[in-house]
Amino acid sequence: MIQVSVCGPRDCTGEDESNAREIGRLLAERGAAVICGGYTGVMAAVAAGARSAGGTVVGILSRADREHANPDLSIVIPTGIGEARNSVIVNSGDAVIVIGGSWGTLSELALAMRRGRVPVVQLGGWRLLDHDGRPVAGIRHASSPEDALAITRLWPDR
Repeated sequence: MIQVSVCGPRDCTGEDESNAREIGRLLAERGAAVICGGYTGVMAAVAAGARSAGGTVVGILSRADREHANPDLSIVIPTGIGEARNSVIVNSGDAVIVIGGSWGTLSELALAMRRGRVPVVQLGGWRLLDHDGRPVAGIRHASSPEDALAITRLWPDR
């Protein structure tokens, strides 16, 4: 089964929420498991979208208990490791899709880029520039949820 990590802020915009919900639905329709942080915002929206299409959603929680876990999760993994769980999230996916922007989301994007070997797709959010003011190489930018999935190239026949 393909696993896709979806990262984004707990306090997100309406557009980010809508994009996350649609990405969750599209991933579930393609039979992929969604890996996320398991709480609110983008995490809740992607979980709701995937569950609405009968998908599997794994929430990697920062806390050591299930308190405040999103009810749309299929599997809840309390870690008790705080933000270090971001590494678990990004290392669990065959691709990483980042929606929106926040400091925590930026850390997930950085960890995914450092990991290498998997597509990292960004939909909205902060744009990273190198020391010369050019876009950072390697991050694939999407214009829509459908585009984000296409850019991963996990489903070449679509």
